[in-house]
Amino acid sequence: SAQLDWMLCFSAVVERGSFTAAAAALGCSKAHVSRQVAELERSLGVSLLLRTTRRLALTGAGHRFAEHAARLRRDFDEARQAIAAERDAVQG
Repeated sequence: SAQLDWMLCFSAVVERGSFTAAAAALGCSKAHVSRQVAELERSLGVSLLLRTTRRLALTGAGHRFAEHAARLRRDFDEARQAIAAERDAVQG
């Protein structure tokens, strides 16, 4: 879903510390990552990141959302790994 994409882009920005590094890690453009994060902020009705030309910082809401997003991403990764292991066991 679009909301999952928004969250994954936001998480990548937080983890990597920049839109450019997040885009490289995700294999997409910086503009795409920026749009996804902007859509997430718009949908939540709050700013998650403070952007300046030299620095990127999380707002209070950004910190709280980042914690939840990281947990959701870990759960999603674990679910994917479990399904992959099950698929490999059935095929093997």
